[in-house]
Amino acid sequence: MAGAGFPSRLSKPESASMFAACANPKVIEGLTWLSCYLTSGKHLDFYWSFAVVLALLAVTAPAALAFGFGGATAARSQFLPARWFGKVYIAMVRGIPDIIFFLFFVIALDQAIEWSKHQIVCPDWTEPVRQGLEFKVCPAAKVPLSSSAAIWHQAYGFFLAVVTFAIVFGAFVANVLYGAMQAVPRAQLETGEAYGMSNAQVFRRILIPQMWVYALPGLSNLWMILIKATPLLFLLGVKDIVYYARELGGTKTQAFEYPHGDWRLYYFLGLLGFYLLMTRLSEIVLNRLSARLSQGQATAAGEAMRRAGA
Repeated sequence: MAGAGFPSRLSKPESASMFAACANPKVIEGLTWLSCYLTSGKHLDFYWSFAVVLALLAVTAPAALAFGFGGATAARSQFLPARWFGKVYIAMVRGIPDIIFFLFFVIALDQAIEWSKHQIVCPDWTEPVRQGLEFKVCPAAKVPLSSSAAIWHQAYGFFLAVVTFAIVFGAFVANVLYGAMQAVPRAQLETGEAYGMSNAQVFRRILIPQMWVYALPGLSNLWMILIKATPLLFLLGVKDIVYYARELGGTKTQAFEYPHGDWRLYYFLGLLGFYLLMTRLSEIVLNRLSARLSQGQATAAGEAMRRAGA
């Protein structure tokens, strides 16, 4: 896949460290050895990969919500082509295994971007772009260019990851929001119409505010699934936290600067703690948000809160 790689943020060798005492790891031991080992170049890449995962979640969640809202709105549209588009989007993406969609869509998106750029910057190119199983564009059409700085390769890989995650999870979000819109009591919408509101006003002022309380349980589950799906980043050429845990924890012989046995158990226990912490914090925030949205609502949760306060 052209251009979809996500180069490491740091390019220091494993022996590189922030401490001068670490210049020759083979002559140090104890806590000094451990401190040098944990500040090596690859470990700094490992720590940076946690920030990449968090940034992916922070950007993908609202992007998926936007895709989902658009899909749900289209699925209940009175305009037949828009309604078909919304329902096909929901059914198609939800019906394809995530790993297959990731493998196909990222390649297709990457090639579509480069093909479009190729048509603009290389109009005189005579060779076919598709040569058997190979996809070749002119060097100037590569995205990013081979001479580009590493930051642009990183940004492009991150962009592909966000778009792919947003489309996949956007379909699930669309299904949840569509069901939530259908769950809003019809009587409330008819009341707005009786007061002279237009369809757009009923949609904005009644349907959208009311649907969130019905959608939140499903959206909460999708958020948890999104957190657990971040290891799929390796399919996009991103060296994520799972990649580094496996790479760093594997047995290292004397050929390496920091030889050690099989430490993968300890690295993966660290990842286990990280994901458990993420999901636990998410549960606390989502439970509080659900309680706030349920106040005064004609739902089971809202009724339980009303009785508790009585």
